[in-house]
Amino acid sequence: MGAMKEKYTKINNLSVSNKLLDFINTELLKDTNISSEKFWTGFDKAIHELAPKNKELLKIREDLQKKIDNWHIANKGNETNLEEYKKFLKEIGYLKELGPDFKIQTNNVDEEITSIAGPQLVVPILNERYALNAANARWMSLYDSLYGTDIIEQSEDSASQRYDPLRGEMVIKYGRDFLVKYFPLENFEWHNITSLKINNGSLTILKGSAETSLKNKDKFIGHRGEANDPSAIILKNNNLHIEIIIDPNAFSAQQDPAKISDIIVEAAVSTICDNEDSVAAVDADDKIICYRNWLGLMKGDLKSTFEKNGKTYERKLNPDRSYVSKDGKGLKLHGRSLLLIRNVGHLMTNSAITLKDGSEIPEGIMDAFITSVACLHDIKKKSNSRSGSIYIVKPKMHGPDETSFTDLIFTKVEEVLGLEKYTCKIGIMDEERRTSSNLKECIRTLQNRVFFINTGFLDRTGDEMHTSMEAGPMIKKGDMKSSKWINAYENNNVDIGLQCGLSGRAQIGKGMWAMPDKMNEMMQQKTGHLNAGANCAWVPSPTAAALHALHYHEINIFEKQKEIQKRESAKLDDLLTIPVADRPNWSMEEINSEISNSAQTLLGYVVRWIDHGVGCSKVPDINNVGLMEDRATLRISSQHIANWIHHDICTKSQVMEVMKKMAKIVDDQNKNDGAYTRSGRGSYEMMSENFEQSIAFKTACDLIFKGKEQPSGYTEPLLHQNRLLKKSSQN
Repeated sequence: MGAMKEKYTKINNLSVSNKLLDFINTELLKDTNISSEKFWTGFDKAIHELAPKNKELLKIREDLQKKIDNWHIANKGNETNLEEYKKFLKEIGYLKELGPDFKIQTNNVDEEITSIAGPQLVVPILNERYALNAANARWMSLYDSLYGTDIIEQSEDSASQRYDPLRGEMVIKYGRDFLVKYFPLENFEWHNITSLKINNGSLTILKGSAETSLKNKDKFIGHRGEANDPSAIILKNNNLHIEIIIDPNAFSAQQDPAKISDIIVEAAVSTICDNEDSVAAVDADDKIICYRNWLGLMKGDLKSTFEKNGKTYERKLNPDRSYVSKDGKGLKLHGRSLLLIRNVGHLMTNSAITLKDGSEIPEGIMDAFITSVACLHDIKKKSNSRSGSIYIVKPKMHGPDETSFTDLIFTKVEEVLGLEKYTCKIGIMDEERRTSSNLKECIRTLQNRVFFINTGFLDRTGDEMHTSMEAGPMIKKGDMKSSKWINAYENNNVDIGLQCGLSGRAQIGKGMWAMPDKMNEMMQQKTGHLNAGANCAWVPSPTAAALHALHYHEINIFEKQKEIQKRESAKLDDLLTIPVADRPNWSMEEINSEISNSAQTLLGYVVRWIDHGVGCSKVPDINNVGLMEDRATLRISSQHIANWIHHDICTKSQVMEVMKKMAKIVDDQNKNDGAYTRSGRGSYEMMSENFEQSIAFKTACDLIFKGKEQPSGYTEPLLHQNRLLKKSSQN
């Protein structure tokens, strides 16, 4: 549908959208040493070698799923015998033989990956302003992050627009408590200090005329301004920097005897710029926006102009942060988050380019080449990766054959672009059951490239349910988090990562905190990710990054990883335990409540995706709590309801009734949401006014009622098809 309106130019064996061709030739390749002729010749040859292999791997997914379905049907009514089940999975090639122990060999990796543990942002690359905000979230105001969130309790004044001095005092106290805890002084407390100065390269802290110093003098790194009247003090703990800002004229310093106006914390150490689950990119127009924004980040010239309260603002990338070291040298700290780029997986194709047989290009291969070309600009300047690496996060790979194929894709990329072998580093998202079950062998196939592994509860649960669709009705979604397989999955990822030598060499990541308005809860709970062994974990906003950063001051993650290595490893048997409900006897009320919860989430997300092309936003849940949702939320919700329908826990008509009821609730939640008109998306279209005509409502229903037939339970095929339909109806 999108392709029909597109005009194409024939280049060798490819037909390329004129818009994409123009972008690649005049913007992307400009100022690189790759001519357009060289690029298109190499790209065409590589694509035609890789595309058939891509297709073959997808066919293997399909064949394995059929065999697993048939095995469960043949064993229906019997309790799963794990030994027999494992034997069967090995016979069909789902479970691979374990090879000898090894350590990853990835080289030329930046310190943000190897030795600085900290928060990781994920940002939709389709939105230039969000992308710039995320890149600039390396350094964040702790005072602003505290004052604007529920970490500081609300009072009557703080609920209004006026500045609340009591709240301001509580922010200052929180900041001082933080300094006391991680940068303790020899004699008195930070709360009582009156000034700071530098004496012969050492930090002196004063209370009136009394002087003291840091207990650990190595934590002082340097300063800005005059030694006897500094404007900033730079400290370091657990490899994370903070800056104490001293500005007597600042409004926030008026309540402070030491005239400290803020504490700036090193926050989003790395950021995943996302082409995948948080964007709705379905055709050449959408992909060009994604690629152009990534190119701007890699060239360092991305800008965003926007209006707020009648004023025009321009946003661009922050510069590095200069300071004077303790031995008097002028030094710099990296001013921006280390940027990684998430490509799409192996499944989808895109109409922006067609191959010699007329088929659409595999989108993941197109992403691989185009996002890597953009990085050539950074390799010259080294303003993102100082080690000259390209960081690709690759999602939704199923098992070692597919991770091996990713290695092949990037080998071809390096050959076409004339890059040194293994310049392209790969992050493995462990979010598919076949990858979790064979994680060690997946890492082995990428042992010279892997810089990151992580877990993702939503997608992984979606695949768990789809893989074992025929095994029986699944337990409730809320019970999944305490089930045997999920604990084994989370631990296995860390255990295998540590065994393969990732500590101090690569990131081991954990998933998203989805409630951007509930920062107090995040501060209480998200240390769990560090205690589980993660040296990076996902956060939904720059503010959340600033606050989550405090957890990495509290816990030395590399010491924690040494402790974890001594524990007993997670068991494959636990990982393969299928979360089916044992003789469920749920009441109709419980069933309807579960369906309603999934249906509301699903509809709330789908209507934004289909009607407005928004792939990630704060979607209110059934209790009106804003959840930062991306496409993974659809997979778990649609697969869960599809499974319950299949096993007669509920009926199609019952689900349809709930869907219509929830559509009205979602319409009510969205109809007055200023985000629609504010971002130029146009007015909100009510689903409930015409269920038959609403493409969004129909898509949400299809995701459930056709969920069992969707490849691996993925939502992309139906979303893309219907978004293209919606776009063509809007033109």
